[in-house]
Amino acid sequence: MLENLQAQAPDALLALIKMHAEDPRENKIDLGVGVYRTNDGATPVFRSIKEAEQKLIDEQDSKSYLGPEGDTGFTAALMPFIFGEDATMGGRIEGMQTPGGTGAVRLAVALAQQAGVTRIHMGTPSWPNHAQILADVGMDIAPFNHATKDGSADLDAVLDAIRNAKPTDAVLLHGCCHNPTGVDYTTGEWDKIASALADAGVLPILDVAYHGLGQGLDEDIAGVRAVLAAVPEALIAYSCDKNFGLYRDRVGAFYMMAKEPNQLDAIVSNANSLARANWSMPPDHGGAAVRHVLCDDTLTGEWLDELTEMRERMRRVRERLAAADNEVPGLNLAALAEQNGLFAMLPLTKDQIAKLREDHAVYMAGSGRINVAGLHAGNTDKFIAALADVTQG
Repeated sequence: MLENLQAQAPDALLALIKMHAEDPRENKIDLGVGVYRTNDGATPVFRSIKEAEQKLIDEQDSKSYLGPEGDTGFTAALMPFIFGEDATMGGRIEGMQTPGGTGAVRLAVALAQQAGVTRIHMGTPSWPNHAQILADVGMDIAPFNHATKDGSADLDAVLDAIRNAKPTDAVLLHGCCHNPTGVDYTTGEWDKIASALADAGVLPILDVAYHGLGQGLDEDIAGVRAVLAAVPEALIAYSCDKNFGLYRDRVGAFYMMAKEPNQLDAIVSNANSLARANWSMPPDHGGAAVRHVLCDDTLTGEWLDELTEMRERMRRVRERLAAADNEVPGLNLAALAEQNGLFAMLPLTKDQIAKLREDHAVYMAGSGRINVAGLHAGNTDKFIAALADVTQG
């Protein structure tokens, strides 16, 4: 039967990684891979995580299964950072561990489908794997435009999508640091979105993948909290891969908010059943390390300092690019200063992106997405000059 399978197109980003690795030029710039990089181009293990892992080595006495819900201490320790002081919203929220934020999104979509959702409204462009997950689960996608040409959020588009949604629809929203555009909703815009969701009665699915990497922990999650305060129920996918630097350990959490506390048992039982069929048990190590960090005041403080270092470095890169707006007319680099997170979209043509790669050793996605953390004091001027060269005329 395997001879019936047709070859799939190779992942464009993986092909880009290979091309960059094989390029012998010493001044090459990698803006494709979506991981944080220091000013030296490294993606290090957090200092706080190193200390937590040493505690695990010293204290962990078993590697036995934890069950499909994973490390409940991990998901509980995260909750105050996500949901605030009343972390359970009066006993209406419960969580479980997942293999990365991807696993959490997958579980959210599958659970929504099991509850009767047949279509999900999604802003475009979005993280490419969103569409792949929705298609694989068999969910219909209703796209709407996420960002305007001036580099701000298209509020009218998302409000129209919500107001015109059917009762069996859901709306998928990025919590902060939008991937791939970096364009987030303002506080006032989130308030309008929350009100529209409450009026329409559609299910919100909130994907929080870069918490703390935009404006700050409380600032980045304010929109999610506004939605949760307005609606009766919601699903939240959360990733620790970025804000704890645990990419390969696949550390995610999935939270379910019910209308009434007595509904949670049935909801969680369905989520556990879906998780059991998909991955059985989540990986433990990374989640256990996060639990150690968040349950130790000293380690929590160290983690917060590391997050601040990351956030401020990316802000400096954005400000330097924005200051070069006049040097590269037509790209609206000034808008990057108002955007958040690792990513930004540049309106470059395929030919210009190819020219950047071939003539200047600058590697970026064919969509125009760049990872701003791939830039630093030693290569930002080179990148700006390369942009000016390929956009002339």
